[in-house]
Amino acid sequence: MIDLDLHKHITEVAQCPSFSSYEKRLHPYIRYIFESIPGYQEIKTKGNNLIFKNNHTRSKQTIALTCHIDTINHFGIEYPEILPVSTTNKHIKGAMDDSAGVGLCLAMAEKSINKDWPNLMFFFSEMEEKKGLEEHPERLKNNGDGYVHGMGARRISETCKEEGHMPDQIITIDTTPLFKGKPGIALYSKHWELNELNASQSLIKLTKNVVKKLKDISGNIILSNNTNDYLHYGYEFNSEDSEKDVVSIAVEPAIDPYHQLGERVFKKDIQRVNNLLFAYLDSI
Repeated sequence: MIDLDLHKHITEVAQCPSFSSYEKRLHPYIRYIFESIPGYQEIKTKGNNLIFKNNHTRSKQTIALTCHIDTINHFGIEYPEILPVSTTNKHIKGAMDDSAGVGLCLAMAEKSINKDWPNLMFFFSEMEEKKGLEEHPERLKNNGDGYVHGMGARRISETCKEEGHMPDQIITIDTTPLFKGKPGIALYSKHWELNELNASQSLIKLTKNVVKKLKDISGNIILSNNTNDYLHYGYEFNSEDSEKDVVSIAVEPAIDPYHQLGERVFKKDIQRVNNLLFAYLDSI
């Protein structure tokens, strides 16, 4: 029901207490994976963020796959060095927001070897979560002083724009509470409705084309919207000083409960997202 390597990545990531402001705890594992994949280089950026890029086919588009590497500390000041993770025939249970997205990104990077895919970038962002920052700042470094929700996505965007690493499309992989305990995959695309971007007609058209492609591949994906890093990428890469329209969407498997201990994702949803992204990259 789920690829073994994909399952391994998700469970390994979920065991790491990479809470907001402590994301560097996960860096060694992510770097270890990318160092084992030929053709990728790390692009240095600010804070606890990571960017990796390949250049297989310069004539093709560049697609960025993104996830956030911070999780909410639901344990308090005292927490286990290895966070609990368990699996059943249906679910993976643990800190799935956003271990599911990180695992999917790592698996896609591994699968990109010898594939005729677009140029790929991978963004791993800090401080996507705001719940912990707002409710328990004492669990963050410096009691949360100097930390802002979404700062990781903004720092990554700033680095890419300053150094000319501009993707054509950004696909954020996170988890959604939309399905309230049932399986499903949601597609978020109209970030300009939530981030105050004055979207150009050309950006709206390009985004609609990407959504149509994804819907054609997976007809039962649900169109919706919510707040996460995809809003920040959509705004920052399409602000007034941007050189081109950059599509930003999010593809999200169901999670339940949400922002609580014992988060669960359906294995079949994870595999469906994996297969959807695989087919989409094959189509470009």
